[in-house]
Amino acid sequence: MNEENIDGTNGCSKVRTGTQNEAALLALMEKTGYNMVQENGQRKFGGPPPGWEGPPPPRGCEVFVGKIPRDMYEDELVPVFERAGKIYEFRLMMEFSGENRGYAFVMYTTKEEAQLAIRILNNYEIRPGKFIGVCVSLDNCRLFIGAIPKEKKKEDILDEMRKVTEGVVDVIVYPSATDKTKNRGFAFVEYESHRAAAMARRKLIPGTFQLWGHTIQVDWADPEKEVDEETMQRVKVLYVRNLMISTTEETIKAEFNKFKPGAVERVKKLRDYAFVHFFNREDAVAAMSVMNGKCIDGASIEVTLAKPVNKENTWRQHLNGQISPNSENLIVFTNKEENHPKTLGKLPALPARLNGQHSPSPPEVERCTYPFYPGTKLTPISMYSLKSNHFNSAVMHLDYYCNKNNWAPPEYYLYSTTSQDGKVLLVYKIVIPAIANGSQSYFMPDKLCTTLEDAKELAAQFTLLHLGPF
Repeated sequence: MNEENIDGTNGCSKVRTGTQNEAALLALMEKTGYNMVQENGQRKFGGPPPGWEGPPPPRGCEVFVGKIPRDMYEDELVPVFERAGKIYEFRLMMEFSGENRGYAFVMYTTKEEAQLAIRILNNYEIRPGKFIGVCVSLDNCRLFIGAIPKEKKKEDILDEMRKVTEGVVDVIVYPSATDKTKNRGFAFVEYESHRAAAMARRKLIPGTFQLWGHTIQVDWADPEKEVDEETMQRVKVLYVRNLMISTTEETIKAEFNKFKPGAVERVKKLRDYAFVHFFNREDAVAAMSVMNGKCIDGASIEVTLAKPVNKENTWRQHLNGQISPNSENLIVFTNKEENHPKTLGKLPALPARLNGQHSPSPPEVERCTYPFYPGTKLTPISMYSLKSNHFNSAVMHLDYYCNKNNWAPPEYYLYSTTSQDGKVLLVYKIVIPAIANGSQSYFMPDKLCTTLEDAKELAAQFTLLHLGPF
């Protein structure tokens, strides 16, 4: 252990409280041969370990550890996590007081070891009555940039972001659902490293930064869901994006059946994207290769394998308090590139970031008006006789969903709180009487809104995601 490391350890141990002490850390370092340094509010154990040669382990080798007792330190934690494999680096977040901040990052030498750590140590009782949480740590390199002029092309945005930030690798832009010559008013900027993305976010975040005379919105993009290779090997559903609004499910099925008649089981289209289900995986993979980049109704489509998410397990985790309710975790398939769920029934006026997802900006709903001529025959109907695609509001979708299942209408209960800057914030709790029982007696999103309409719409969106598809 060099002098710098001794100073770093001593500096922490002087103010540390509880059962930990300098001798315990020194004993751990002597036993393992790992160095330990403290910097920028975290204490690093290893990184690299003794005798390591070559580059650091690839992405997917690090896990996040939460709910760590504040008076627990490396001499207790490291032996626990060594059960899953060889530790490349253990980073414990530290307070000025000497206590830890309740969480840490553990990087293993292989992805298999990281996955094993999640399986055997998530919900592990590390002290009597104290259970830690362990999940994959995503090294996010992508920023969400909102309020971009819709006429700007990918090349324009890429050039501009490279002028004002460093380390830009790529820009992902999605065309408007109704006008393919325009973007949707947002983009995702990919950086060469998490550090480069973090530095760019710090530079752009104040809210005064402008591009092309527009004040932009900047935040972290939602990280891409990791799906293990074994699961992906069983996927036989394709995600198809950049479709025309007018393109029908029948047209999509016919186009994908051309390369092999009868291969497609069914198609589910939602606005300008669709999921194409195949009877066999081999046909799905072959169709993906053939159809990617093809034109359907004048639009060049993009085709990828859909990423499955275990909805049941994730909902169970939410009920157990292991994760916060995040709609991305609860939908059956997510888009590989957008990394966001595809939700039904968003209100056009609803802010793009209302659901916390930085997902595509509010859908551009096709709305037409027709002249009402004298003598036009009108027929009284019930809204429940319509199809679900006649509803643009999640509130109406939810009411329709309940009626379709012969349930009583949803019940909305309004709650409020006050933000730090004095704003009244609102949230709705929704009860579905027909299924209200036990731990699933109500649905409530984890986001607060400033307007009543947005709060109700968000609560309805959240509830629909948990209830499942129509």
